[in-house]
Amino acid sequence: MFRPDPQLAAQVFPPSHRNPVPASRYNLVVIGGGTAGLVCAAGAAGLGAKVALVERRALGGDCLNVGCVPSKALLRAAHAAHAVREAARLGVHATLDRIDFPAVMARVRAVRQAISPHDSAARFTGLGVDVFLGEARFTSRDTVEVAGGPLRFARAVIATGARPKMPDIPGLADVHPHTNESIFEIDAQPARLLVIGGGPIGCELGQAFQRLGTHVTLVQSNPTLLARESADAAATIHAALLAEGMAVHTRSRILRIEAGGAPDGAHRVRIHGEAGAAVVDVDAVLVAAGRQPNIEGLGLEAAGVAVTASGVTVDEHLRTSNPAIYAAGDVCLPQAFTHAADASARAVIQNALFLGRKTVSTSAIPRCTYTDPEVAHVGETSGAGIVTHEVPWTDVDRARTDDERQGGVRIHARGGLVVGGTIVGRDAGDLIGEVAVLVARRVTLAQLATIVHPYPTRAEAIRKAGDLHNRGRLTPAVRGLFERWLAWRR
Repeated sequence: MFRPDPQLAAQVFPPSHRNPVPASRYNLVVIGGGTAGLVCAAGAAGLGAKVALVERRALGGDCLNVGCVPSKALLRAAHAAHAVREAARLGVHATLDRIDFPAVMARVRAVRQAISPHDSAARFTGLGVDVFLGEARFTSRDTVEVAGGPLRFARAVIATGARPKMPDIPGLADVHPHTNESIFEIDAQPARLLVIGGGPIGCELGQAFQRLGTHVTLVQSNPTLLARESADAAATIHAALLAEGMAVHTRSRILRIEAGGAPDGAHRVRIHGEAGAAVVDVDAVLVAAGRQPNIEGLGLEAAGVAVTASGVTVDEHLRTSNPAIYAAGDVCLPQAFTHAADASARAVIQNALFLGRKTVSTSAIPRCTYTDPEVAHVGETSGAGIVTHEVPWTDVDRARTDDERQGGVRIHARGGLVVGGTIVGRDAGDLIGEVAVLVARRVTLAQLATIVHPYPTRAEAIRKAGDLHNRGRLTPAVRGLFERWLAWRR
């Protein structure tokens, strides 16, 4: 379990904080101080609501403390090291002297610390929110208890997020495995690291540690990495990881882990895969094998809130089985992304406080895995009537000047209307935002072709997909008509 260091705790879980005297009744009680909860609390308070925010561990949730912020700071260092190693391809001959791993991790935590005031208890108190630090538990359909005191509400939001899921592997507990909740607190670099899980977290952090000098072995039970992505996109990432020296085992399972079972005192890992048995010795283990919702200990039965193993059950308006209680973020959504949590929280504010009927469209919620190359996607990719226009980076001048060799842009359309997109390559996460706008605003491929993009940029590839559509409309019959018209005009 993550516990903030003293400097971070001063912002997100200050020891000096004293819970306020509860109001007689709140417009909104928010349980959970991650992205969804913070957006709910700040937005509702800004509209004049009386709001209580309850957090048991650290304001900012996964994104600030153990997710997006520290992981991307770590990736920045890893990418810098990789750029030095690859610089000779550009005619720049440089030597990577050494990697100061403790300094890398210190910067990761410093970046997190610099961002933390935005999510701090002081900031939300200043916004007029009653901030309560401690465990929350429903005691009735309209009351939450925190630190022995009742908080009565007209509406409540469950935004308690999710946590890493631990697989059932013999001997795993004996090696005290890391998850994303602990890996950013280490200062001693493991020489050999086992990563369990080939999803976004496993691939991102596995590649980061490999680039920083750790030898990484990744084990994945699925046939491919990044199971939600297309087969060729996943294959591109797989090939990139192998090229950098990672050992990747797909269609494999770990039979057992023997703590200290190697001759040098390391942990011995026994793996079974398609190619048979393998034995790997590692110094540390990182588990990235999925997530599970934080629903225990909330007294949801007393509140009349239905749950499943997947999380809190909500309708299309994010309302639970108790009409006075809503849910937002990872605790109820199939898309466990910070931006999805933000979007769901905005819908909850409207629906809970103003009798709204707002829904969150999953079709326009993008996702990105921040490996190198990145893999980003939004909307539909297949189905009846879907036509795909692909622009490889080899057809984009800026990608060629930047020596980008892998991936490209795919725009998916139905009836000439943009319904999705897939991007594999550098800055794919930034580029996919434009495609999300095209999907959300129901832009046609013909309209896309008329949008002027700066040259030279990778974003030109998106517009080029519109050009491909237009060229496809130029049938021999249409071209013949044009030729006769132009001949008459000569």
